[in-house]
Amino acid sequence: MKKLLASYGRDDEFRAVAEQIITEEEKKNNLALAKTLRKTLEGGPSRPSAPKALAPLLPFPEAASDFIERIEPQHTKGDIVLSATNVRVLLGLVKEFRRGEDLRRHGLQTRSKVLFCGPPGCGKTLCAEIFAAELGLPFFVVKLDRLISSYLGETASNIRKIFEFARKQPCVLFFDEFDALARARDESGEHNELRRVVNSLLLFIDQIRPKGFLIAATNLDQSLDPAVWRRFDEVVWFERPDRRMIDRFLRMKFKNVATAFDPTAFASSLEGYSYAEIERVCIQAIKSMIVERRKQVQERDFNRALKDETRRRSNSARLKAGS
Repeated sequence: MKKLLASYGRDDEFRAVAEQIITEEEKKNNLALAKTLRKTLEGGPSRPSAPKALAPLLPFPEAASDFIERIEPQHTKGDIVLSATNVRVLLGLVKEFRRGEDLRRHGLQTRSKVLFCGPPGCGKTLCAEIFAAELGLPFFVVKLDRLISSYLGETASNIRKIFEFARKQPCVLFFDEFDALARARDESGEHNELRRVVNSLLLFIDQIRPKGFLIAATNLDQSLDPAVWRRFDEVVWFERPDRRMIDRFLRMKFKNVATAFDPTAFASSLEGYSYAEIERVCIQAIKSMIVERRKQVQERDFNRALKDETRRRSNSARLKAGS
């Protein structure tokens, strides 16, 4: 409670502490109190976020332009549901970045190299985008299809160009599907060129002190080279949402949509699904309402959409098992 009061006026911190209190009440089986607290937290007046001052953008270097794409963030922190642990870790990174000068005066470095791990569809890319927007930093995504060259020696040279860019430009540089570059060097069948690429990549990550953040994301953390892990200052794990997080996600998705049923009643049926899969169910149910020219989403719309997603999942699992 002291932490909660101390964080008043700092929205992100206040919410993170409140989430921890609610989670503790749920663990104590004080479900009615936890439900009331969550309803109060989510139903409170939304305070407009202070506009973020964007970092100055340096002239885009020709050397890196083929391998990096700037993405304008389209989402805000209200569009994502994270665990209390991940909220705490990410808030810590934001605070360190904002007080970076103070830390450096004490001979300390900010954490600026972050690895996102977890199954597909659980919010890694969305989180990186929102993280950049919250910091007021431009968001750049590495184009792996162009970065990885078929010519011997060129891939390492291409990686050098984007790391040089990140060293000069305050930004969030995002590597998706990082395992495509940082695959374990002792895997059978990997040729010498890939080993040289991984060696170069490890060296570049070691040496760089980005002016913003380097974020790498992978669905296949078991495929990463063992030497990769210690190169990152922080590792953030994105798990499939639990029932409480699914409940919050459903409320968020139907916040501005009229429904003839309570979508959160389906939270238990959606356990084990990723956010991307749950979102697909919600969108399909809303589409049914629009196509049939109704004013409310019906329970049957959601049921049909859920059956379609279940069929899609079982077919995908069957294909994976056969591969």
